[in-house]
Amino acid sequence: MRQHARSPVFDPAEPVCPRCLKPMVLSVCDEVVPVDNRVAVLILQHPQEQDKLLGTGRLTAVHLTNATFKVGLSWASLAKALGRPADPKRWAILHLGSARPKDFPKGRELIVLDKKGNPVADQDVALADIDGVVVFDGTWSQAKTLWWRNPWVLKAKRVALNPRRPSLYGKLRREPRREGLSTLEATALLLSHLERRPEIETQMRATFARMLDRYRQAVAPDAARLQPEARD
Repeated sequence: MRQHARSPVFDPAEPVCPRCLKPMVLSVCDEVVPVDNRVAVLILQHPQEQDKLLGTGRLTAVHLTNATFKVGLSWASLAKALGRPADPKRWAILHLGSARPKDFPKGRELIVLDKKGNPVADQDVALADIDGVVVFDGTWSQAKTLWWRNPWVLKAKRVALNPRRPSLYGKLRREPRREGLSTLEATALLLSHLERRPEIETQMRATFARMLDRYRQAVAPDAARLQPEARD
């Protein structure tokens, strides 16, 4: 979720990956080993999200066997967005607000919040029956638009992240919040904790690192004139 800054210009004739829509020189889709995730993932991308170079929404969907990727502003229900029956009360949505670090029990990177933004009493019980997670893909303002345009998200559980590690974006993007992560990193962290499979995060972060390495190699000649992206 970011403001768009000046990015390198690629030759329009450069082949584009049909899966992630990135220039082939940046695509890592051919190296992805899909993760067989039990907890479903629904990625909703704002139509104005234009970051085809550093964005990770589509790559996240490529990486998961149980994922749905949609572009739009609103859907009548979770079932309409998914294309199949689903109870939003058994789903979680990545909370847009900032949870206070002191709200997180020691060592916990994921908590469930009530509608007032406070941690629920029994975290383990709240996390035990989640069928899927909804993640918004876009800038902070675009994500907020998606939140308010889809009132069914208010029926879902709200989860907040407290990542131990910063985003792999590093200086490529400036995060307004310490917990700011890419869509891929946030989804990987969610799934690794919900399924108790840390290898999910390890595998997906490795893919993201490869993508960023390709990006840095591709823009090396222009590195001096490129500025880190700023997020809102």
